[in-house]
Amino acid sequence: MNDGAAIAPTERVVGLFDGVRLTPTQRRIAHCLVQHAAAIGYLSAAEVAELAGVSQPSVTRFAVALGHDGYPALRRRLRELTAAAPSPATAGNELQQAVRAEIGNLDRLAEQLADRERIASTGRLLAASRPLPVLGLRAAAPLAAYFAYFAAKVHPDVRVLDDGGSLLTDRLEQATEAGARALLAFVLPRYPRETLDALRAARDAGLTVVAITDSPVSPATEHADVVLPAAVGAQLVFDLHTAPMTLAMVLLQAICDAAPAETQRRLEAFEASATRRQLFLG
Repeated sequence: MNDGAAIAPTERVVGLFDGVRLTPTQRRIAHCLVQHAAAIGYLSAAEVAELAGVSQPSVTRFAVALGHDGYPALRRRLRELTAAAPSPATAGNELQQAVRAEIGNLDRLAEQLADRERIASTGRLLAASRPLPVLGLRAAAPLAAYFAYFAAKVHPDVRVLDDGGSLLTDRLEQATEAGARALLAFVLPRYPRETLDALRAARDAGLTVVAITDSPVSPATEHADVVLPAAVGAQLVFDLHTAPMTLAMVLLQAICDAAPAETQRRLEAFEASATRRQLFLG
């Protein structure tokens, strides 16, 4: 494991919640702490409550749930975590720092993947869902499309859900009626309300929801059966999705591994078709 100096403040704050079962309200507070990690150790309980959209007593109860006497004790701990020595990612100009931060996100994702069975079981779940709906709205839409483009080469029926509104519910219902058993959802900041509504609708329809999201305490955790976190880079004007995209392709590998014979047959059929139609130059 990396020591505290090699871990970003957001990751150190996330570590506070390991092994703690949080209520939905407490998850909102936890998510607020992660989103504002750089400044959170200097905010009052009232300010945290306002940021998270909860009551001040909820913030106090949250601190106690984490094993502290109250919010002041939690704030002291937050200051210790966020004031740790800077990592090598702070060296260089702001563009270099952004790229190095992404390398750190990938390093932490690699550590998570030490538990191969969790990814393998999720791959088996998604491979068995016929059809396989893949949800991604707004910023998450390109990731859903990228995953689905390659998944369609090894899965017989991948359905991208990248438009909101009433049609989204229609398409979820149609997938369920056609035999879908699971939904893969990309849920990234700023967490479209329609995405969370769709996760609720999917679970109500009996689908098992697998969410690739940016944090173990993101809003998606309230509505997903399997949460696969991969941090999002926030150092530039727009977010970097390097780790979530990498995790998506790792998950696709697990889908392939769940049905190797069928995967090989489908890939060979595609290559034969591509050669016949001269699709590629090389």
